[in-house]
Amino acid sequence: MKILASLPRPADARLAVRLTADALRQVRGGHPWVFEGAIRSVSREGDPGDLAVVFDDDRRFVAIGLWDPESPIRIKVLHTGRPVQIDHAWFEERVAVAVAKRVTLASSAGSSIATNAYRVIHGENDGMPGLVVDRYGHLAVLKLYSAAWIPHLAAVVPALQRHLPVASIVLRLARSLAGAPLHGLAAGMSLVGPDVDGPVPFLEHGLHFEADVIHGQKTGHFLDQRDNRVMVGAMSRGARVLDMFSCTGGFSVHAAAGGARVVHSVDASPYAIEAARRNMALNQSRPEVAACRHETTVGEAFATLESMTGQRRRYDIVVVDPPSFAQNKDSVARAISAYERLAALATVLVERDGLLVQASCSSRVAEADFVRAVHTGAAHAGFELEELRRTSHPIDHPIGFREGAYLKCVVVRPVRALRGRSAP
Repeated sequence: MKILASLPRPADARLAVRLTADALRQVRGGHPWVFEGAIRSVSREGDPGDLAVVFDDDRRFVAIGLWDPESPIRIKVLHTGRPVQIDHAWFEERVAVAVAKRVTLASSAGSSIATNAYRVIHGENDGMPGLVVDRYGHLAVLKLYSAAWIPHLAAVVPALQRHLPVASIVLRLARSLAGAPLHGLAAGMSLVGPDVDGPVPFLEHGLHFEADVIHGQKTGHFLDQRDNRVMVGAMSRGARVLDMFSCTGGFSVHAAAGGARVVHSVDASPYAIEAARRNMALNQSRPEVAACRHETTVGEAFATLESMTGQRRRYDIVVVDPPSFAQNKDSVARAISAYERLAALATVLVERDGLLVQASCSSRVAEADFVRAVHTGAAHAGFELEELRRTSHPIDHPIGFREGAYLKCVVVRPVRALRGRSAP
């Protein structure tokens, strides 16, 4: 807690901001972002984390948020409507509300389907734009996507301590903060409690996993796919399962626990594949996992899928869960093309009456465009698809605005070959 006491505090004087008419309409409608180009005037220069008050042309209060002069999203909106005081009590209430939303997950810890890893604060969607908190058993990870939160950590962190039963709170920093003034903060440091010196154990629906909360992707585990992993596990009895972009083996472990005969984990990262092996080993006390043959391949996804096609390999379930392909609006077309190509390559590996489970975490690609890409890719490979199910975000990843809906997943069955088409 000593580091928190040395952090800067926001200025007492607030910035007065006026916006374009369109931006004003969006903020009043609940959108949490104000972009640089939407600002007509600002009363003074501000530092990261200063409070910015948006007024309309009649000087009426519209919203208040965090000023972020180094980001294209210049204001992260905290509150709209009537004026409020943004202070320790306000942050305390916001944290308490977010924790309460996850009470059903927290209360499962002692049950046969124990889960003690979940998202506690989901950024904009929990009214705290640019800040994410994930829990892994006895530890929480606080990840900053904006330096505007640094002056407010002295309020947020104690609130987390009071509402979360964890021993440590570890700090992670988004790549976008490289070069930002951090005032002594460092990625991987413990803001509260003992330092972390190894993988952190946690439970997901009764299965054992480890998270590398210091160096792992996101905060150490892809918590947003938890429900989809359970879904795949429930479909896997007696199946041969291919887990593309397997990362640390979440889908693989759930498939094995669900009774799969064979699980094949593929990822480009040797580190991720080694973590997948460890997570599978953690569950060897389960007869289903012990009986499952776990194959692993370190390889680039597209090349590996092409190689498997040449080898005429087939699986009852193929899971394709790639990283985001659309980091900006200019890459959307390439992302859709990549989803089509993945679907084309994956579909030909699906055994008759088998299933393809394909996901996207690209917020800039709409669900309709993503699903269309999967169908188009399958058609290029010579197949029509029977769509069985679509899924989105789990309960701990609520959606509060349009761009917040990033995760989509579709379960399809290749049902027949189309005339005049051939596999790639």
